Amino acid sequence: MVKRRSPHSDKTQPTMHDVARVAGVSQMTVSRVMRGTGYISKDVRNEVVKAAREIGYVHNRLAGGNATYDNPIVGVVVPTMQNRVFTEVLAGINTTLDESGLRPVFGVSEYSLETEEDLVFDLLSWRPRGLILSGLEHTASLRKIVAQTGVRVAEIMDTDGDPISTCFGFSHVQAGEDMARHLIERGYRTFAYVGSQGGLDLRATKRFEAFARIIREAGAQIVAMETSEVASSMEVGRSITHKLMQHPTPPRAIYYANDDLAAGGLMHCLAEGIATPDQLALAGFNGLGFLSALPKLITTTVTPRFDIGTAAAAWLMQAEEGAETRKVALQAKLRIGQTT
Repeated sequence: MVKRRSPHSDKTQPTMHDVARVAGVSQMTVSRVMRGTGYISKDVRNEVVKAAREIGYVHNRLAGGNATYDNPIVGVVVPTMQNRVFTEVLAGINTTLDESGLRPVFGVSEYSLETEEDLVFDLLSWRPRGLILSGLEHTASLRKIVAQTGVRVAEIMDTDGDPISTCFGFSHVQAGEDMARHLIERGYRTFAYVGSQGGLDLRATKRFEAFARIIREAGAQIVAMETSEVASSMEVGRSITHKLMQHPTPPRAIYYANDDLAAGGLMHCLAEGIATPDQLALAGFNGLGFLSALPKLITTTVTPRFDIGTAAAAWLMQAEEGAETRKVALQAKLRIGQTT
């Protein structure tokens, strides 16, 4: 049985009248902007949205003016659906919520904090039972509206930072450090890093910064870094690996932001006759299932993606109001393969 919560009454929340006053427009104009009806100039629309965010107003889309956050839906915002990682997270969320008759509604931010903020404001207008957000970094406006509405929030995939309420994940800093120490112990001294998404994945950045710190502390060197502007894929990993091997000082080991990229690196080595790990070591991240089908098992960090989704959804279903901020750490494990 899902424990129902009693968020702040709309009587204590900002109203359309408040938005109209701050934006300097009529309440009817605010209503049209929120409902998406009638012609409103772009400038006026932007002013209304800005005013709403500023004071923490959330439109109520429900017929009859139901003000409580007690619907059978849970808003879920993930950064991407362009790789396999978050499909497993969503599977854990969906499986667990289904046990209590709750339904997830998904949004994709493409690693943009501003897009995540827009999605959250829109999801809150439907008065969901709770929210599941990726990572611990969010805009100030998002944090403000979550605090003001009292909606329950579970954050996933990270424990390195300050959660809004309760987070479920693992330490990316620890994962980066563990991989660096493993490669140093294997005798590698010149490294390269391959990323994607234009560097917008903040969790990948945490891993790399921790990785680089350990490498430098050991007196080793990072000779090259390449980050694709597009989503990660085997094709991207293969292309960047080819580029890195043309470097004046080719690396002896490459750390990839994820397994898709690392698998592309392995394909390049196989095509060009580069022996792994004798000539080049490769390491990825996530421990995706498809790695077992490759000619060589890539060294990687296995992350508990399904379990994270399950734990976050279960907490939203059962947690009582007023729970203190806490971190629920699930274990990510270094898996040494045949490429290091």
